[in-house]
Amino acid sequence: MLKNIFLWTLRSAVAFLLGSVMVVGLLRIVPPAITPLMVWRLVQAPFTGRSMLIRHSWTSYDNISPWVARGVVGGEDAGFMRHNGIDWNSVERAQRVNASRAKRGKPPLGASTITMQTCKNVFLVPWRSMIRKAFEVYFVYVTEALWGKRRILEVYLNMIEWGDGVYGIGQGAKVSFGVEAKDLTRDQSARLAAIVPNPRRFSAVAPSAYTLRRASWIRGRMGVPVPK
Repeated sequence: MLKNIFLWTLRSAVAFLLGSVMVVGLLRIVPPAITPLMVWRLVQAPFTGRSMLIRHSWTSYDNISPWVARGVVGGEDAGFMRHNGIDWNSVERAQRVNASRAKRGKPPLGASTITMQTCKNVFLVPWRSMIRKAFEVYFVYVTEALWGKRRILEVYLNMIEWGDGVYGIGQGAKVSFGVEAKDLTRDQSARLAAIVPNPRRFSAVAPSAYTLRRASWIRGRMGVPVPK
């Protein structure tokens, strides 16, 4: 009995490893069509009054304004080109700080990198658990190894939300400013980057005072290195 359980567990683990590597390798070449988050948003829509439409299109990295890449990296993960997928220094800092922030009723400090966010969007269900976090770490290292920084950022920009039912920078640029992603200006890119943490609450078109402050802060960080 124990032998059978061990063999089944071993075969399942090997099948998962081989299958996951094949999927990650395939998406190195083929653009993802849909993400678990998109499916979850559709399930939520009838109960929340949100959009039941998915507006999504793929834009190659070469056709995305460099200001967008610089704005998002500067705003979300300035060490993107230096770390190996997980910024462990930021993780340790967040762990130290969040205990005191919780006591003061403040939201936790995040330490999620662009690679981590990409893996959560593309490969994992959009709710938190320790098991999901373990899979996230696994996919982060596989993705970093098989994709590289340019592909990771390309997929990230093309699969995250840019508004209610709006996915991908191509649609984000059109919906927000009526332009192609390659034509986004520095200011427009900063505004879009500013709403990335919560694009269904904040607007790049009609920015709040907070969004304008964050966009200004991001413009000052657009000198960060990004993939070419």
